[in-house]
Amino acid sequence: MRSEQHEPKDVTSSYLALHPGPSAMTGPLIVVSGPSGVGKTTVVERLLNLRSLPMRRAVTATTRDRREGEEEGVSYHYWSREQFQAAIDAKQMLEWAVVHGRDFYGTPRSEVDPHRIAGTGVVLVIDVQGAAKVRELCPDCLTVFVVAPSFDVLEARLRGRGSESEERIQRRLATARQELARASEFDHVIVNEDLDRAVAELERLVRDRFN
Repeated sequence: MRSEQHEPKDVTSSYLALHPGPSAMTGPLIVVSGPSGVGKTTVVERLLNLRSLPMRRAVTATTRDRREGEEEGVSYHYWSREQFQAAIDAKQMLEWAVVHGRDFYGTPRSEVDPHRIAGTGVVLVIDVQGAAKVRELCPDCLTVFVVAPSFDVLEARLRGRGSESEERIQRRLATARQELARASEFDHVIVNEDLDRAVAELERLVRDRFN
């Protein structure tokens, strides 16, 4: 069943008119990427739950169906393809990409720019395609690539979800190999073998951007 769709938010005229560059952004932009199954979302959520820094996670938009337990505006903004294309045409997206050859994912500017201007750090959890676009548009960003201890561990984590067909698992593994080949593009690589250690390492990197 198709999940309920919501119109993309308009980008506020107050900051669109500013066309803010890096000098206008006082809150750091942190880009966290890595293959599906490495636990990057869990690492970021644990960091935010510490509430040790003034930060928020940008809620990305997607055209994929909502899964059980996910919430609109919390997990993702769930848009139709037509709504997503309208946001692209209106230049309301900071970055976007087609992931796994089928679904659109992207970050609305309204989830990033006004918060950074107000001094709040923003974390993007996005794929490597999106990270490359953000790196080009926002050279002041910090990029972090999260990996599993080994490819076998990554595959085991994907299979352990129990929510993916074999076809989708194989597609994600193929994508993971391509993404791992681009790890050197990022400022830092975190191996998520021990969750607490991975969170502490990410917190240290982010804290340096506030100092």
